[in-house]
Amino acid sequence: MRTPLRERLSWTDNALTLVLVSAVFLLQVVAAPRALIKDVKYSTVLLDAKGELLGARIAADGQWRFPPSGKVPEKYAIALTEFEDRCFWAHPGVNPAAMVRAAFQNLRAGHIVSGGSTITMQLIRLSDPGPRTIGRKCTETLKAVQLERFATKEQILSLYAANAPFGGNVVGIDAASWRYFGHDADELSWAEAALLAVLPNAPSQLHVSRNREKLLAKRNNLLFRLFEQGKLDGTDFALACSEALPDEPLPLPQYAPHLLERYCKGDEGGMVHTDIDLSLQRRVLALTDRWNRQLAQNGINDLAAIVVDVHNCKILAYVGNANAADARAGAQVDIVRAPRSSGSILKPFLYCAMLQDGALLPHSLLPDLPVNINGFSPQNFDRQFDGAVPASEALARSLNVPAVQMLRSYGVPRFHELLRAAGLSTLTRSPSVYGLSLILGGAEVTLEDVTRAYAALAARYQDCSWVPDTFPFNDACALWWTFDALKEVNRPDQMDWRMISSVPRIAWKTGTSFGFRDAWAVGVTRDYAVGVWAGNAQGQGSPGLVGARTAGPVLFDLFNLLPSSDWFADPEDFIEAELCPESGMLASVDCPERELLRLPANALRSEACPYHRKVTLSSDGKWRTDPADPDGVIATMFLLPPSMEWYYRSRHSAYRPLPPLKPGSKLGDGYLPMEFIYPEPGSRISIPRQLDGSLQGIVFNLAHSDPDTELFWHLDDGYVGSTRFLHRMRLLPDPGDHTVTVVDADGNSLSINFTIEKGDR
Repeated sequence: MRTPLRERLSWTDNALTLVLVSAVFLLQVVAAPRALIKDVKYSTVLLDAKGELLGARIAADGQWRFPPSGKVPEKYAIALTEFEDRCFWAHPGVNPAAMVRAAFQNLRAGHIVSGGSTITMQLIRLSDPGPRTIGRKCTETLKAVQLERFATKEQILSLYAANAPFGGNVVGIDAASWRYFGHDADELSWAEAALLAVLPNAPSQLHVSRNREKLLAKRNNLLFRLFEQGKLDGTDFALACSEALPDEPLPLPQYAPHLLERYCKGDEGGMVHTDIDLSLQRRVLALTDRWNRQLAQNGINDLAAIVVDVHNCKILAYVGNANAADARAGAQVDIVRAPRSSGSILKPFLYCAMLQDGALLPHSLLPDLPVNINGFSPQNFDRQFDGAVPASEALARSLNVPAVQMLRSYGVPRFHELLRAAGLSTLTRSPSVYGLSLILGGAEVTLEDVTRAYAALAARYQDCSWVPDTFPFNDACALWWTFDALKEVNRPDQMDWRMISSVPRIAWKTGTSFGFRDAWAVGVTRDYAVGVWAGNAQGQGSPGLVGARTAGPVLFDLFNLLPSSDWFADPEDFIEAELCPESGMLASVDCPERELLRLPANALRSEACPYHRKVTLSSDGKWRTDPADPDGVIATMFLLPPSMEWYYRSRHSAYRPLPPLKPGSKLGDGYLPMEFIYPEPGSRISIPRQLDGSLQGIVFNLAHSDPDTELFWHLDDGYVGSTRFLHRMRLLPDPGDHTVTVVDADGNSLSINFTIEKGDR
């Protein structure tokens, strides 16, 4: 039964409304309105470089409310003004005719069926919600007129669209478009625009999940009015009416959840513009998600990747952790920013720095021998030794022992400072804490820092302006040789880029941390730097977690998503020098062959080849003879020190060792055919106890150029034994200073001094 008019609405109330409305138009409104929307909590909205939505986080008050974008889609503006306020573009904030018409409609109906409010008045109501009384209506009217004096129609419409309720916890046109239709408001169809135009009229009564028939009728009625006014043609009208209503609100995109969390603006929320390329981001995300599922079968649960534009250092794709929505432990950890053990990923920086200083040439032979430095005994991944290896090959193969020797020569404090200057911000401990392990994973770095540092190498080579002046690499030739060495790293697919011209060249490096906890792969071209990390965010290791086998394949799949890049152009700033092709060092007077090479400016500081030397041989070449021997022949030979030669010969069948001394010859060329591998002269050695409490002593290791000779060992003044073929001797000296002397069958002797530290024995 309809409520009597005198109980709901009196003639006095309506007359007073008309009087007040008229009075408003006679007032000279001079005061500017205060800020309309105050203390509003916004969602954090993450956008890509083109303004496309990457993801959003709900506002602190539980509402999906996007920050105002300042724009209103044209279709929505047309539908909204037709439905809510036809005279919006003409009235001064209130529409007297509409209010009079509403008053008569309410009287005729016997209850409130129309409020006569303009969009401006509704905006005022949104800014200060409360019971709808005559007094509040008058206040809204006054404020609406004030607002119209100080804001444009476009600004008013934009504010309304950004703050109108659209049912449930959805506020604003941008959030509503994504929640109901899954796309940006600029892409609204006529049916979608009409639906959103009618929703704020009664969001608590009409919703996509209830009273759907009434909602559909209301939308289609608005579409018919637009058709009648010629704003829709017949085809558009028919198509719009045939569109179904959305069933339920949709989840918002989550293309970069970890990046969204990184830039979350707390309770206030806000709009965050990034350099991400949404198209690339989606493809990178799909690829890493697929790889993550595959690696998880082997106990490798987490995977992160980042793509950086070399020319401006902008992050184009960011996957903090693949399959972030999974329930697995660690899925929410943003590995891109998490400090992890670096493995071998820092070796290229040391190689480039030493090239730049002239302490090394691109292919200089480096010792690859067993070493024990104050108890630190680095091992190559395959537990093998080459004896001597070119520096470029040592980098490409990621050999640990040559890298440690390089760092030992360069200096840990210098390298530590260099890495920090290159942008590795997590090296917060002192160089002495890291020690020589700094080059093998003793430090923790982030995937973002490392990838940006690799990008900076390529950018500096191309004189990109974003690279800071403090970046420590500035020799273009040293950079070029570093890229040249890194392109030789064996690819996971074993594809040889030299054989197929279409295969792009990529300078890349892998790394594996101690305990198989972190697998790295970072690559760079002229245009892009890509970084990949695989492992377990919780820190557990996995036997199959090796950079080349896990992170490497992902890296190359990611590069396949990117446009192909040309290889780095040849350097323009260089010097030319003659090198020995066998040693890779500056050619000495004894080097029989030479090659001219473009080198860094400081290359002439490096060492000349010490391995070619003139020797006197018998005419048949089987013996080394006295230089005075009339039948002797002077020849130039490539001779490595005995310790290097011991391992080098097994891998280089063409290597020709120095022949044995001819019986009866008294050679005085100063050549000593043996060398201690361990320990080094002057070492201070601590002998540890075994688990059973016993002391096993230390093993002295020596190499001799004649594998068949017998060596006789002496500790201080006492004979301790002999060795043949494999020259290793275990000794247990007392604490204090000692000397070990070794004599071979030809009477050559070699001594070494060392100190045994006092222990607990």
